[in-house]
Amino acid sequence: MRGKRIILICFSCVSVVVLIIGLSIIFSGQSVQKGLISEKKSSGIDNEKVEVSPESSIWNRVMAKSANSNEITLFVDREQIKDTSEKMYMSDNMNLMIPLDIVTEAFDCAANVYEKKKIVIEKGSSIAVLYLDKQRLIFNDNEYELQDKVVKKDSVIFVPSTIFIKCFNYEYNWDSSKNSATLISKVASKSYLPERYSYIDKKRAVGVKNQGNYGTCWAFATLTALETSLMPEEEFDFSENNLVRSNDLSGEIRDGGDYIMSMAYLMAWNGPVLEKDDPYGSSKKNGKLKCVKHVQGAEIIPEKDYEQIKEMVYKFGGVESSMYMSLNNSKSKSVYYNDSEYAYCYKGKRNPNHDVVIIGWDDNFSKELFNDDSIEGDGAFICMNSWGDDFGYNGTFYVSYYDDRIGTSNVCYTDIEDVDNYDNIYQSDICGWTGSMGFEGENTVYFANVYKAEKDEKLRAVGFYGVMPGVKYKVFIDNEFQGESSLSERTHTAAAGTIKNKGYYTIKLDKDYWVKKGEKFSVTVKISNPKKNDFFKLIPVEMNGSNDSYNVDLSDGEGYFSSTGTRWQSSENHDCNICLKAYTSN
Repeated sequence: MRGKRIILICFSCVSVVVLIIGLSIIFSGQSVQKGLISEKKSSGIDNEKVEVSPESSIWNRVMAKSANSNEITLFVDREQIKDTSEKMYMSDNMNLMIPLDIVTEAFDCAANVYEKKKIVIEKGSSIAVLYLDKQRLIFNDNEYELQDKVVKKDSVIFVPSTIFIKCFNYEYNWDSSKNSATLISKVASKSYLPERYSYIDKKRAVGVKNQGNYGTCWAFATLTALETSLMPEEEFDFSENNLVRSNDLSGEIRDGGDYIMSMAYLMAWNGPVLEKDDPYGSSKKNGKLKCVKHVQGAEIIPEKDYEQIKEMVYKFGGVESSMYMSLNNSKSKSVYYNDSEYAYCYKGKRNPNHDVVIIGWDDNFSKELFNDDSIEGDGAFICMNSWGDDFGYNGTFYVSYYDDRIGTSNVCYTDIEDVDNYDNIYQSDICGWTGSMGFEGENTVYFANVYKAEKDEKLRAVGFYGVMPGVKYKVFIDNEFQGESSLSERTHTAAAGTIKNKGYYTIKLDKDYWVKKGEKFSVTVKISNPKKNDFFKLIPVEMNGSNDSYNVDLSDGEGYFSSTGTRWQSSENHDCNICLKAYTSN
């Protein structure tokens, strides 16, 4: 936010000096928020009414203008919150207004918008309900009035920090000398996840679909997971037919697939498209439709990491997961399935053969409800199938935590944006991440792509696959590429960070880099893995499939890789393309 001059018109010179000194003492390094103004129903929350004097009101406005004249830094539990698309700001009441987009990750909670006006923030058993442009708060069924209303600016919703102080037991501190706010949880460290959580209960579930007799469960699971990530704020019905038939990796509709194929299709902006524009069962390959959302990120959750699976469902959307399914359709029977309780548990070593979407869990779902008496304990995931609503409970069923195959392969779509986020995408990996390369004994690698700008435009972000969890990255930009030697001249880091999980990530750059029409620019990524292995395959590449199952186009790219960042090799000479995209705006 642009800084503005502070003008005081009602005080003498002496008063101004006293005011500034007093404010420095009051606000530097101290908590300054009271939060809730009044209570409308009784509750155990501190509901002290805040009396604000005219002098205090003026001081607050002055301090707010001073804070907003520079970028505000936010720390939550001593971690700095970075990569915010919209800048937070201080209200005239000296309440920090926080973009809703960052709330989920910053505060380890679920934050969803219902009916475009109701904001629901959940953490454990605590639920706060707010309303757009209103000072109304409902917390655990009790109603309060807030100092500041929830506001929407340029499509971004901002909520006051008082919510986290009063509802979720955070301690607040504002340091005017550093222009920084700190929120620290007063609750002892423990899981914030409830014992039961279900999209059905939360009205975040999408309609149940039916794949019929085709081997398309992977496509249905992908798009169902994607649809749930947009719920409840937005409701879509995406086309599975388009995903199957317009995917550069897929064959016939009866053939199977996996989430790697789905990610290639989505990250290339080939989709998603609407079901009504390309209905299921159509034999036509319709590749002319424009996608209605840009998928910019997906995380692959480690095998059998149930806590992370739950976190993803809670924070982002349904988790596409593979399992071994002994049933063939909604009419078939199996010893592993108790159809009266909609409870499934497979104990065995057969490979996964079916994809479903995890939309919730119940830690207390009794082991007695499964057919297998050897199940070690209670608990089950709530899963949505793609066999119509005749299967299970309206298309959903329970899968035991002790099932041998559920949770072995998982993906969640964590970054979905409107199609106006960027104007152009530069890429050479239409088939996506089909292989990895590396150097023996080297835990640091460099890879780069060179592109020719189609017009004068701003390079704003890059995207690549993280092939291992926990790797560190640095991004370098050369918007005036002069040849291979330019790749070694890295004087400025445009972005840096750590990747938590495998998956695809869009990394926003520190600034816009102008590229000129007809001239080349390069994107270089340095990847480091702190773990010790004999061989690291850290470079995501697009390479031909086995048995000629698909063929990549090596003529559409100019890729390079290196172990040192000084001596480079052409990826095309090794029969592969580098999976590294660039995003620009006109």
